[in-house]
Amino acid sequence: MSFDVPDDLRYRESHEWIDPETGRVGISEFAQDELGDVVFVELPGEGDAVDAGGEFGVIESIKAVSDLYAPVSGEVVAVNEALFDAPELVNDAPFGDGWMLELDFEEGDLDDLLSADEYADQIA
Repeated sequence: MSFDVPDDLRYRESHEWIDPETGRVGISEFAQDELGDVVFVELPGEGDAVDAGGEFGVIESIKAVSDLYAPVSGEVVAVNEALFDAPELVNDAPFGDGWMLELDFEEGDLDDLLSADEYADQIA
């Protein structure tokens, strides 16, 4: 099975992505497929600080509970509150309506992340 890996995003080995243009963060299509049906998402609040590689939340599915890891360090400037009432958006559109938060971050932090090709190789 092949998974969508958008070229314009950067990825953590732990399957989180960030859009370098918007600072929007979520989990990959591969990750949501592995988790199964998402039933709960716990996210930080606006104004909270996150550290690259540090836990920023929790995602719960019918199969497992998993920590979410920040792809970069920064300040949370927006949270997708729709996920609190409709966590299944993560399954329906992991790169769209299933986004989790937006970060104000330093551009140089992206250097430690995987490109789309590198991430695709990892999940192949």
